[in-house]
Amino acid sequence: MDRAAIVHDNFLRRVAARDFPEGSAPAGPLSGHEAVALYRAQCLSRALDRQSRAMQKAGQGFYTIGSSGHEGMAAVAAALRQTDPAFLHYRDAAFQIARADQVPGQSPTWDILLSFASSSEDPISGGRHKVLGSKALCIPPQTSTIASHLPKAVGAAYAVAAARRHRPEHADMPEDAIVYCSFGDASANHSTAQGAFNTAQWTSFQSVPLPLLFCCEDNGIGISTKTPKGWIAATFANRPGLKYFSCDGLDLFDTYRVAQQAADYVRSRRKPAFLHVRTVRLYGHAGADMPTTYMPKAEVEAEEANDPLLHSVRLLDQFGAMSPEQALSVYNDTCARVARVAEQAITRPRLQNAKEVMASLIPPTRPCAPTNGPTPERRAEVFGGDLKAHSEPQILSRLINWALTDLMLELGEIVMMGEDVGRKGGVYGVTQKLQTRFGPDRMIDTLLDEQSILGLAIGMAQNGFTPIPEIQFLAYLHNAEDQLRGEAATLPFFSNGQYTNPMVVRIAGLGYQKGFGGHFHNDNSVAVLRDIPGLILACPSNGADAARMLRECVRLAREEQRLVVFLEPIALYPMRDLHEAGDGGWMQTYPDPSEKIGFGEVGVDGDGDDLAIVTFGNGVYLSHQARAALLADGIKTRIIDMRWLSPLPKAALTQAVTGAERILIVDETRHHGGVAEALMAHFHETSDVPLARITAEDSFIATGPAYAATMPSKDSIEAAARSLMEAGT
Repeated sequence: MDRAAIVHDNFLRRVAARDFPEGSAPAGPLSGHEAVALYRAQCLSRALDRQSRAMQKAGQGFYTIGSSGHEGMAAVAAALRQTDPAFLHYRDAAFQIARADQVPGQSPTWDILLSFASSSEDPISGGRHKVLGSKALCIPPQTSTIASHLPKAVGAAYAVAAARRHRPEHADMPEDAIVYCSFGDASANHSTAQGAFNTAQWTSFQSVPLPLLFCCEDNGIGISTKTPKGWIAATFANRPGLKYFSCDGLDLFDTYRVAQQAADYVRSRRKPAFLHVRTVRLYGHAGADMPTTYMPKAEVEAEEANDPLLHSVRLLDQFGAMSPEQALSVYNDTCARVARVAEQAITRPRLQNAKEVMASLIPPTRPCAPTNGPTPERRAEVFGGDLKAHSEPQILSRLINWALTDLMLELGEIVMMGEDVGRKGGVYGVTQKLQTRFGPDRMIDTLLDEQSILGLAIGMAQNGFTPIPEIQFLAYLHNAEDQLRGEAATLPFFSNGQYTNPMVVRIAGLGYQKGFGGHFHNDNSVAVLRDIPGLILACPSNGADAARMLRECVRLAREEQRLVVFLEPIALYPMRDLHEAGDGGWMQTYPDPSEKIGFGEVGVDGDGDDLAIVTFGNGVYLSHQARAALLADGIKTRIIDMRWLSPLPKAALTQAVTGAERILIVDETRHHGGVAEALMAHFHETSDVPLARITAEDSFIATGPAYAATMPSKDSIEAAARSLMEAGT
């Protein structure tokens, strides 16, 4: 007999015999009527766990990580408001069920069974994953088992307070809401979670409003690895800026009382708190997990003897709210009802093909109120003396700064955040003066933690803001990339487009910086970004394009709710000259604020038919340098600036090379996993002209005089072009 059956039989036998585990008497503000309702939610959670295993055994269901042992979370839900955003631990079915009782018209039994069955009618994921979540219940779906949702919970809590000062058009969190996020004791040790705790404390320590309630569901084990006894209390009870509360999750009355105290503290003080809930884990980690293979049988049985449902029946009896016989009847009736509903759920349609699975990768568009932009007087006031320079050629970094200024003037929901973006104006001065122009509420200097920077942006995006987070260098993204892959990009996919993370992530990257930083500050690897479904990756090569593209990126985020990364070539930030000192050949004038470069629109410079050079970023600059020498050799060249690296603008690229007799791809990313691989495949599929590529080596970037040794150069582009011309004759 498996452990689920043993726990079930033990419950039936012990309730009938009135053989209950010992515990405190019921006490606190929870009424008898409310306690009975929470017990019903607990029974439903347990019955659903049992049914999920039966469905999986019969090949009708596909998920068996259950909530048994954590049924006390129903009391936490009752202590909160149904409008408080809740980012839930995957063992929190009882929380969602109890919250559903607070909102008319909900059917948690049917909804959760549809998710077990992977039905396309599952109201949260559309059959893509078994996730807890509900738009009506303010529960964004979570798929993380490592607490990667904690940084965005911090961001959402910040957004609640920020919306009090600047309420965005699409804000939907109440101004007095608190943000709730739950996780397991094992996940509390993950670096992502620790960064979120630290960020919350760092924020609270400075008296910045952050209405956030962390909840650790402590069952003492992570799959098979024990959490040292007392570890959670020892590490969280005395953290600065984080108020600690503790309760017995086996006791509905105690859990409700303490959770209510914690929620009241957070709501009234606008400060974060940590709720430590002691639970047990029943059945093991998942359906295929046998806890007796790594735990002594006596220890497993001791946990089972402490079944929270047995405690609830005891407490209800002692309180005079429900007799054990009535409680047993509720349990049996619930199990029978769940089995009946499951028979219908397994007949509902499932996703059938790739198109249906991928339908929610791209979020739906949303209506945005039209804006006329700032008045000329307001624009002149903000730009000051810079306004006179708009008609003069400028470097890339300055034109990006002006584009950001205009965007922030026009759209009050834009908020920027990152290390050094405010007071210092960024490492390269790209965001200079913006904090003076728009204040620290909209130009947020963050602590040095890329996960927290992206989490802040994700959380603020979920309350109607249009965040523009900055990652200071591309190399710094890699310790936080799961915030884009596992959180931001997956949210519309797993919520069937009901939740989104619209934002524009600015990253200074790529190589060619002379004598500075080595691989920490020069990184030519973009494969991780191009590999994320639904993410748009843009990369300008000059200032005018950067301004126009940045405006389109913001439009994509604001109106189409897209996740966009705007990759800015560091080496081109200060670039003035193209061929010789003082020629000013790479500077541009500032384009009118109405001008944009559309998503997927490539740039074509020249009309030469001998050779089409397809490139981006620094490659555009180098190809322009090489073109003069090639023209002297009689090679007529057009240069195609991709601009959009992901998704690949295939149709526009095909059109751009039409008529060219040869194609040379110049790719400053690496030979393996670089952009050129996709371009080579595309042009092989769509063209029969001679084709070649020049890429960076599969190497990190050195500092000092060898800063560009591993990447394409003017000379190597010329050589590759000549070789291709000779091979094609």
